[in-house]
Amino acid sequence: MNKQDRVMPGSTIGILGGGQLGRMMALAGRNMGYRFAVMDPVSDCPCGQVADIEIHAAYDDVSAAARLAEQSDVITYEFENVDAGVAEVLEQTSAVPQGSRLLYTTQHRLREKQAIEGAGVQVAPYAEIFSYPQLKEKVLAFGLPCVLKTATGGYDGKGQWVIRSMEEVEQAYDTLQATGAQLVLEKFIRFEKELSVIAARNPAGEIAVYPVAENVHVHNILHLSIVPARVDASVAKRAEEMAKKIVGSLDVVGLIAVELFYTSEGELYVNELAPRPHNSGHYTMEACATSQFEQHIRAVCNLRLGRTTLLTPVVMVNILGEHVTGIEKWVENGEPLPEGMEAKLHLYGKKERAAKRKMGHLNVLCSQIDDALAWIESHEIWSEQTGIAGSSRA
Repeated sequence: MNKQDRVMPGSTIGILGGGQLGRMMALAGRNMGYRFAVMDPVSDCPCGQVADIEIHAAYDDVSAAARLAEQSDVITYEFENVDAGVAEVLEQTSAVPQGSRLLYTTQHRLREKQAIEGAGVQVAPYAEIFSYPQLKEKVLAFGLPCVLKTATGGYDGKGQWVIRSMEEVEQAYDTLQATGAQLVLEKFIRFEKELSVIAARNPAGEIAVYPVAENVHVHNILHLSIVPARVDASVAKRAEEMAKKIVGSLDVVGLIAVELFYTSEGELYVNELAPRPHNSGHYTMEACATSQFEQHIRAVCNLRLGRTTLLTPVVMVNILGEHVTGIEKWVENGEPLPEGMEAKLHLYGKKERAAKRKMGHLNVLCSQIDDALAWIESHEIWSEQTGIAGSSRA
């Protein structure tokens, strides 16, 4: 796609991947006048329920991807585990503004860290691991605890091992080495807060950055996002500038989520990148002038980007499989929220409920963040989630 080319409303946008991110992308794009085709292995997937065309095929099926391309004016992807080889093939004959290079980089933790450093942005100290003796040596050098990860695959805490004692080193190595993936060891960052920044860029080079979110994880799954983040304005500004550097250096088109650790010493480290709409950006759907999903459509179609102004404080809380019954009761009972709060419910159309599976989210719009957090923590829907203020990944 040239810098001047625009994909106008009425065109068909093809989406590789049919999960909830694709669903919300398509819903936002429909409001703008676009049609959608989706390719996913699962029939009646969340995105397929709202798309015009469904292609059921594995993500690495080149012939199915070609069929998607035939019916699409532009192609995007909704999660980064889409096969980079398929994206590369599609680039030869179709408009894939995000390209395969960014996928190739962000699908591999070592390449990703090197790219972040190349942008002049700080990551936690790390080392590629080739053997068990080398792992022992690096664990001693980094100190305990530290984190061993597979370089590819893994999300929501999968594909990693927090090593807390030397007795765990061999087991951690054997377990992750058995996956066949390259391994990377990271120094454990004792963070005060986890933050994220959603940034957008279109082919014309226009960049827009959303307000910084403060994220809380429980059992390595995002529990809630707090916006504005409870950090000094100078810290938020630094985080936004780091995101801009990464977006420019990597020639990002579309959205990218930059996840960061903020320490009590005032340091910011980038933890990882996600080149797509992100769970921690769901708050934008009601709380910002332009949602992250509309912004992604604007970016890949090379339209002017929308304003990212925060309209109201907000807490986004995830609804996992174990929370759905509580949410249904809450809706059925018509339970009112405290004065000054409003809740916007989003369910993703997934038929099978499973513990820890993301089924939806709730955006709690409020005048005071503490009030929204108190309501969430006290409510039975999330009664098994504890320690909102002090939760961490480890």
